[in-house]
Amino acid sequence: MKLFSSVNDVTDVNALVKEALQLKQFPYAYKDLGENKTIALVFLNPSLRTRMSTQKAALNLGMNVMVLNIDKEGWALELRDGAIMNGNTVEHIREAAAVMGQYADIIGVRSFPGLKNREEDYSEMIFNKFVEFCGVPIVSLESATRHPLQSLADLVTIEELKTRARPKVVLTWAPHIKPLPQAVPNSFAEWMCKADVDFTIAHPKGYELCSDFTQGATITHNQEEAIADADFIYVKNWSAYEPYGKVFGGNEDWMLTNDRLKNTNKAKIMHCLPVRRNLELSDEILDGESSVVVHEAANRVWAAQAVLKRMLEGLS
Repeated sequence: MKLFSSVNDVTDVNALVKEALQLKQFPYAYKDLGENKTIALVFLNPSLRTRMSTQKAALNLGMNVMVLNIDKEGWALELRDGAIMNGNTVEHIREAAAVMGQYADIIGVRSFPGLKNREEDYSEMIFNKFVEFCGVPIVSLESATRHPLQSLADLVTIEELKTRARPKVVLTWAPHIKPLPQAVPNSFAEWMCKADVDFTIAHPKGYELCSDFTQGATITHNQEEAIADADFIYVKNWSAYEPYGKVFGGNEDWMLTNDRLKNTNKAKIMHCLPVRRNLELSDEILDGESSVVVHEAANRVWAAQAVLKRMLEGLS
């Protein structure tokens, strides 16, 4: 594997999930695989789980790890080809990515969308520039439109905790105080549509995701109807795809409470974290038996380790 940016880079999703679960049982079985290999984790935006889980996954495989918070520790990057760099940018992405590829065997990149220009964000310009110029395998640590390591960990969690062969999985919109990217819901939907699950997306009118990510999903504006008999409920806020990056008021009643879970199949509640308590999810859910958000976050290590293992195998 030379690129991990979406579910489309995986030939057998079930096999990758099983590999992650095997690594959870035997974390150090492939420690020799990463000996004398280096991964550079490049963050253009903040991170807690992605940084720590990917770093631990790499260490479990015997790799050296370099972390660069380029938004705070690096030069301001120019992304435009043909630019006259007489402004605030100091280094062009062409040289920056190429040099990083000289220092690392694998590079992970995290960048968020601006939520101003949909065409620019959905072109994945920043991530694709790294792919073009770094010259080594590259893994997405979240991009403008997807968060594949999170989604793989989500699917690992569902496979691990499901109580029936084909569980019902619901992605439901939740309130927030500001516009958030569509990367996590896009990615989760894309992975669930490739998995053997009964998948439904619930959101208020106006929050439709790009249809490229939701082919095969049932979509409804009725949360109560959506979560009936659900095994897993994935809670996440996102801003509108059209008009792009916008949020609309009046949907505060979409926050889940225990009372709404009565008609589910003892549903497990998932969230990628961080979560705003008593806005996106209630304390009673997050602190209750139905929440698996910490378990889900722990599985980020094994998802990352499965991907890095495959990349290392491609280097040998």
